[in-house]
Parts: sequence; structure tokens; C-alpha cells
Amino acid sequence: MTRPAKKQATNLSIRSDLLRQAKARNINLSRTLEESLETLLKEQDRQTWLEQNRDAMDAANRFVAENGLWSDGLRQF
Repeated sequence: MTRPAKKQATNLSIRSDLLRQAKARNINLSRTLEESLETLLKEQDRQTWLEQNRDAMDAANRFVAENGLWSDGLRQF
């Protein structure tokens, strides 16, 4: 089981109007930032993976376009 990372205090600057609205709506800024960062980091990881594997995916797609899939004759739909 993976243990959650230890929380670390940090200083941030945020627009006062956004801070005021968030506080008025009881929005947990720490949780919101963590969730947003997780989403952003996952998307960046996905983009990096796609860039790093683009040549292999292109080669696989070319192979299938030229040769078809091994299961083409087996499909019944």
C-alpha cells in the first residue's frame, strides 16, 4: 500500500477576488490545488508518453494499414 505523501506548507499568491469568493463558498484551497495539480501532471505525463511513443505508434499503424490485423479473417461481425 502506498503511503500518502507528507503535506508541506508553502506560500502562494492568489488574486484577492478569487480568494474572497473561494472563502465565501468554503472551498478548500489546498485540496483544490492538489486535485488541479494531479490533473495537470497526469495530462502532461500523457502528452510526454504520446510524444515519446509517436514513432512506434505510427509504425504500428502503417503495418496494420499495409498488412491488416492478424484477426481480420476470424471476425464474425
